[in-house]
Amino acid sequence: MYEAVYAHPDGDSTVARHALTAADSDYDGIVVRNHGDEPVEYDADAITDAYGVDVAAGVEVRAEDPSRASGFVGNYRSDRTVVVVHGGDRRINRFAVEQATVDVLAHPMRDDGDFNHVLANAAADNGVRVEFDFGPVLRAAGGSRVRAIKELRKLRELVEDAGAPFVVSASPSTHLQLRAPRDVVAVGETIGFDPDTVREGLAEWGRVVERNRERQSDAVIEPGVRLEGGGDTE
Repeated sequence: MYEAVYAHPDGDSTVARHALTAADSDYDGIVVRNHGDEPVEYDADAITDAYGVDVAAGVEVRAEDPSRASGFVGNYRSDRTVVVVHGGDRRINRFAVEQATVDVLAHPMRDDGDFNHVLANAAADNGVRVEFDFGPVLRAAGGSRVRAIKELRKLRELVEDAGAPFVVSASPSTHLQLRAPRDVVAVGETIGFDPDTVREGLAEWGRVVERNRERQSDAVIEPGVRLEGGGDTE
C-alpha cells in the first residue's frame, strides 16, 4: 500500500522524513504529490535505497481554469509518474474526469466542490481515480469534521454507483500526519467505509505507479529504433 504526501516546501517534512515514517508504518511506498507551484528536489532512488520504501515522483496540478490545468497536465505528464489534479472547483472537477491523461482527481468535494453522478460516470469511463481524502476527518473538529464526513459518504455513494476507480489518502503534509494503513482503515470504518474499500484505495496508488512506470519505460523505445542483435531495425 502507498500513501500520497506533500513534502517541504509544500509541507513541513522532507521527502526522506516521510519515507522513513512510511517505512516504519508498513507502507510499500509513497507518492510525492507537491503542487506544481511548490516543487521539491530529491533523489528518489537514494531515499528508496536508504529506507526500503518506494518513492514515486508525482505532482498535483493546481489551476484557476481548465485551460491552464490542461497545459500543466501536458507539461508534467511525460516526466512525473503520477499526475493529480487539485479539485473542488466545478470546472476543474469536470476537466479532470474527462482527461484520460489524469491519474487522480484530488479532494473533489473540498470548498463545497460540485461532484455528481455525471462526473462520477465520466471518471469511470476515462479511468480517472477519485480521491477519498480522509485528512479533514482526521484533522478537523466540530462542524468542519461533520461536514467532511457527510461529503465523503456522498462521494462514496457516487463513486460506487458509477463503478469509478478511486484512491484513499490521509493527505499528510508532515510525517506526523502520516498514519499507518491499519489506522486509516479504522478511520474509514468509523465513517461507514468498508475496510476492504480503504485497503483497495491505498493499494491503488501503487498500481498507478507500476502501470505508469511501465508506460514511461515503453515510451523510451521509439518505433523503428529498437536494438535487436546489435543493429537498428525499421
